[in-house]
Amino acid sequence: MKFLGNPRAAALPLAILLLVVVMVVPIPAALLDVFFVANIAISLAVLMVALNAQKPLDFSAFPSVLLFATLFRLGLNVASTRVVLVHGHEGESAAGHVIEAFGTFLIGGDYVVGIFVFAILMIINLIVVTKGAGRVSEVSARFTLDALPGKQMAIDADLNAGLITPDEAKKRRVEVSTEADFYGSMDGSSKFVKGDAIAAILILAANIIGGLILGPVSHGMTIAAAAKGYTLLAIGDALVAQLPSLMLSIAAAAIVTRVSSEKDLAGQIGSQFGSARTWTPVAGILFLLGVLPGMPHLVILPAAAIAGFAAWKLRQIANRPAPVAEVKPEPVDQSRIGWDEVTDGMMVNLDIGYGLVPLVDERKGSPLMARITGVRRQLSKELGFVVPQVKVRDDINLAPYTYRLLVGGVALGEDQVSPDEMLALDTGTGFGELNGKKAKDPTFGLDATWIAPGDADAATGAGYLVVDSGTVIATHLNHVLGANAADLLSADEVQALLDGLKERNPQLVASLTPQPLPLTTLTTVLKSLLAEGIPLKEFRRIAGAIAVAAQKTQDAEELVELIRPELGPLIIQKLCGVREPLRVMTLEGGLEGLLGQAVRSDPARRHVIEPDLGRRIVDALQRAAQPLISEAKPFALVVQPAIRVAIRKLVKSILPDTPVMSFFEVPEDKAVEVVAIIGAPEALPA
Repeated sequence: MKFLGNPRAAALPLAILLLVVVMVVPIPAALLDVFFVANIAISLAVLMVALNAQKPLDFSAFPSVLLFATLFRLGLNVASTRVVLVHGHEGESAAGHVIEAFGTFLIGGDYVVGIFVFAILMIINLIVVTKGAGRVSEVSARFTLDALPGKQMAIDADLNAGLITPDEAKKRRVEVSTEADFYGSMDGSSKFVKGDAIAAILILAANIIGGLILGPVSHGMTIAAAAKGYTLLAIGDALVAQLPSLMLSIAAAAIVTRVSSEKDLAGQIGSQFGSARTWTPVAGILFLLGVLPGMPHLVILPAAAIAGFAAWKLRQIANRPAPVAEVKPEPVDQSRIGWDEVTDGMMVNLDIGYGLVPLVDERKGSPLMARITGVRRQLSKELGFVVPQVKVRDDINLAPYTYRLLVGGVALGEDQVSPDEMLALDTGTGFGELNGKKAKDPTFGLDATWIAPGDADAATGAGYLVVDSGTVIATHLNHVLGANAADLLSADEVQALLDGLKERNPQLVASLTPQPLPLTTLTTVLKSLLAEGIPLKEFRRIAGAIAVAAQKTQDAEELVELIRPELGPLIIQKLCGVREPLRVMTLEGGLEGLLGQAVRSDPARRHVIEPDLGRRIVDALQRAAQPLISEAKPFALVVQPAIRVAIRKLVKSILPDTPVMSFFEVPEDKAVEVVAIIGAPEALPA
């Protein structure tokens, strides 16, 4: 068996076996004394743990401990009842010295007094402590279970917002589940204490009635002698059992009435009563009572003096300046190299020269950091997942006013800005020349001029768009992150999307992953969609399409082509209005046939087009698209499904924002306006 090699694991089964032996096998009075003392010690230990716990979950084993402690005490009641009834005629020490001490010393040998003392203890335990603790347990369990869905949703929201890591989310979910289980168990455990108190009354009555019968019948005792002897032993036995029961009831009440805090119960109460404003009125009222005629002055006035001294002392402590802890720097091990020196683990980095440090200086309001946060929030809404944080670092290797944007360690953008000047952009409506340094907008390549802040109003009046350097960097960052959204998506973000969808559509998630699709394949499919400008905002629709397509294939590239027809309306809604026709370019039928034959003859699926033909197609597309681009009219390139991937790879560098769609992706009820047809190969200019 597993617990044979582990003494700690074997302790509990052996204790249960011992409990059964105590109930069934007669034990001597000396051993019964040992068990009674052990019962009192266990109850004291449980009470101390309950009082020192900082929060209820620190003693999460309490319901089980309460069950076993109650069973142990009831087992001792069975054993002690056997000893009292069998040997009660032999004298007050017949049931052991512990019962004798409780029957003679605590109640003075008067069983009538013992009955009243026992009754008072039962009233305190059963009606006051146990009933109140049971009501608190019931209410706590009800509110905890009602709040469970909201807490789970809050954890998912924090995870999706990037406020916590997946490991922290998992830990918080376990804590929430454990809390619900704990309060549910405490609600039931309170019935153990109540039942134990009722059992104590019945056991006392059974001992007294049994003694009154056995004394005269079996041992020839008079009724008075039997009543005195057996009742005294029964009362001593009941008090021995009732004292640990009362301590366990107090422990249960302390646990269920606790509020989570960094301090234990004594520290929590002490901190809340440790105020001079609390004890000053107490001292004043006690003093007024003490000077009234007829009052016990020697008792009340010293109490007032003690309360006044406590208030004075607490006021002195509150006014005492806080000690300044002397922090000694830890010795640095020059031979040690940490992981933080190798990599910072951030996906997105913004490196700046020392001349741009004022843009992120907290003393100057950190204007750039606020714009970066706004960029992340807006992109997260557009893309459908939380964009990773951007770490800003100063790099002494960069020129003073240069910045560099890196995604995954790769530099994707770099330019220079002037933090003390404004950038005036010529969007096509500007007129006149501006005094300043000529430049190019780093995001869109527009002609621009760096001007003095005082000339900003004049430039705006001349039709120029004027922005500050922080906005220039933030706009460039927004463009780079949007163009490389696929690189920002990792398996962790995909798992967060699945967790959020699982709350609303659990069966859909169950039909999607981990079977038939592993998380890595699903991540690859979603990254491919982002690479072609399809956001993940409608993740439920995307997941549904993937779940259906996954019944046919588990290849990521084939899955993308299978689900795109279902996502066609999501693609074209960015290109035209609901009542506006979709502007499209197509390829001439002969050209499509030639390209289709080339794709089908390539079993490796490299989607490579003959270089000379590809160059001529690209030139023709550029000429056809130029009028539409100059008029800012979006359009799509629609081709046969078999060559869509090959054409997308061909035109990606020249028309990155133009979607390449197959005929099946255009809804049947959508009006189409063909703006250009790229001709046959022989018609293309050489």
